Parts: sequence; C-alpha cells; structure tokens
Amino acid sequence: MALNGARPATPLLRLTAAAALILAAAACGPDRIAPPETGAWAPGVDPGGEAVDGVEVGHRLMAARQYELALKAFTRAALDQGLTAEILSGMGTANLGLGRLGQAEDLMRRAVAADDSWPEAWNNLGVVLMERGKTSEAREVFRKAYALDDGQSDSIRDNLRLALAKSEIPDNNGSQNNDYKLVQRGGADFLIRKTP
Repeated sequence: MALNGARPATPLLRLTAAAALILAAAACGPDRIAPPETGAWAPGVDPGGEAVDGVEVGHRLMAARQYELALKAFTRAALDQGLTAEILSGMGTANLGLGRLGQAEDLMRRAVAADDSWPEAWNNLGVVLMERGKTSEAREVFRKAYALDDGQSDSIRDNLRLALAKSEIPDNNGSQNNDYKLVQRGGADFLIRKTP
C-alpha cells in the first residue's frame, strides 16, 4: 500500500530513468576519440585495380604453410590460365603438404606430361616419389631433372644425392624412419631436408 497516494515504480519506469541517467552522463564526457593516423584500418578495395596472379598467391601461401588455401589459389589460377605445368605442380605440392600423397603424385605426373622439359616439375615429382617410398623411381626422376637443368640447381643436385644414397643403402630404407619435410627453393622447385 502506497503512502500519500504515490504509486510504486514499475520496472519499465525504472529502466527508462536509468537509461536517461546513462545518456546524460555520457554527454558530459570528452569529445570523440579520433582514429589513429597510422592506418589501423584495413585498406579499401580498388574495384578498378588489377587482381594479384593466383599462382603468385599460391606460392606465397605455400611459403606460409597454408596448404589448403594455396590449393584453392592454384585452383582459381587454373580457371584463368588453364592447367599449366606450373599450376599442376603447385597443386601437387599443396596436396603433398596436406599429406595427400596419391593426389600429389597424380598431379605431378600430369605436370611433367604437360611440360616434360621443365626440370622443376620433374624435381617435384621426385620429391613426391621419395615421400611415397618409391626411391628407385625417384632416383631416375631426379636424374632426368638434373639432366634437364644441366646441374645448375643445387636443390635438384641435393635431391639426386639423397635418392642415390637411399638406394645404395638398402638397410636404411626399411629399418629407419626418416622424417623429411618439403622446403621451397625459389619459384616452384622444392628440396627434401631431414627434419631436426
């Protein structure tokens, strides 16, 4: 029962009064904070600008070990440029990074079929074959890559040496678990290095 005829405050009335007090307190504050001059905001999109080459984006993503995104970038590049040897090799390398060895081998074989004079594609096929344990075939593929390259690439030479060493020591092939990783050297050639 209310005294002197006053009615009790309803929840809606209390909420309205609280909102009015908060707004009044906010109006007493300093002016708005200006955005920083250093450009903390993302850059705008230039609709008239040129798109970055999908192959270049794919190689950058491979270097950052973002294999799934790299595969998507190479796929988009294939829509623009077709399935060139470089794109097929990039897609194969991305699949290798994802552990999809069967798909990687198929794509690498398609890459060397598309351009059988490109030593980097042969080298990348050799890397996949090494990862699959096909050392003797990898050795022959690395020899072909080395011959096409005229011995100019250190990474192809090192891969050939590794394949020759593994094929000459049969005990090493089955009794030891060698962990190798894919390391990009230049545009699209890769080198196998033993992980520490």
